[in-house]
Amino acid sequence: MAVLELCVPLAPLRALARLDPALAREIFVELRLPRALLALGYGAVLGICGAALQALFANPLASPDLTGSSSGAALGAVAASAWLGLTGPLALGFGAATGALLALLLLLALAGRRADPLTMLLAGLAISLAAGAATTLALALAPSPFAFYEAFSWLLGDFADRSLAQAAVLLPAAGACALLLARSRALDRLALGEDVAASLGVRTGRLRREVVVLVAVAVGACVAVGGAVGFIGLVAPVLARRLTRGHPGRALLPAGLLGALLLGLADLLSRLAPLGRSIPPGAITALLGTPLFLWLLVQMRWRLTP
Repeated sequence: MAVLELCVPLAPLRALARLDPALAREIFVELRLPRALLALGYGAVLGICGAALQALFANPLASPDLTGSSSGAALGAVAASAWLGLTGPLALGFGAATGALLALLLLLALAGRRADPLTMLLAGLAISLAAGAATTLALALAPSPFAFYEAFSWLLGDFADRSLAQAAVLLPAAGACALLLARSRALDRLALGEDVAASLGVRTGRLRREVVVLVAVAVGACVAVGGAVGFIGLVAPVLARRLTRGHPGRALLPAGLLGALLLGLADLLSRLAPLGRSIPPGAITALLGTPLFLWLLVQMRWRLTP
């Protein structure tokens, strides 16, 4: 997938290399490389964070977009850029991480850690809708009259025209994901129940706080540059748990690999748009992820029906 991200489409790059090798090299390094890094890295972050949230909440519907953390991160980034004038990648990442953290804390306050799927879904949707409305209002009332139009494609999730400096936000996200992976065994034990996990040496309260903060940092850093991409954090962990026989902690790494693969594929599909048109990868992930989300809801209804 990384090779495809860098080489597709190959014909224009080869033609340009014959005419001006230096320009072709610059396009490869300055345009295609950051896009590939963001697509694959962001997908991996969503997969790992989605698996961690599903393990923490013991809920297959817990994901960065359905818990409101992605929407909260988008609101934080918009507030930082449109109202505070913070446009650097690290500053935007800090604002987005703050928004994601507040959204997750609000979800914990509203639904609790072991909420049933319906309560979790309703609370997450309420937070997402409120954060989305606040983001739209912040852009509409921003000092710049062009703020909404400038942020339109970013809000849908897009990696085009990003620089290596912007792709550097993957570094704190990668660090947060590495710390989440180090807690995979504790998350597996947490699936046995808080009492059993505590008897096995897991400090459940501390683990909960750590996972929430790490997910907020990772998701916020990526949303600040790539926008809010939906359903990858839901689909990848569901598929990963089938590979790990239902172990939520062991599913973190496979979910990250699957997330990178799925978002990379969505980014490749977005390049098939007609010349002069642009389809954000986030729109493609929403179209492909919605059927799986509905299938999960139907499955859960069958289980709950006596």
